Amino acid sequence: MDTNSILYLVALISAIWVIFEVLTKQKSMSGGSKALWIICALFFSIITAIVYYFTKKK
Repeated sequence: MDTNSILYLVALISAIWVIFEVLTKQKSMSGGSKALWIICALFFSIITAIVYYFTKKK
């Protein structure tokens, strides 16, 4: 595996994790907020995962 493959794998796992957390664990979050987190996770997966971890994860 080269570096790009590892980076893509980490990005994919980060996006899946954020989407799963938002859809299953964040019951009190509004639909618009959920949609925004999901869109951000799809486009900026690693950065979104870091921001989500420090802002929303308890």
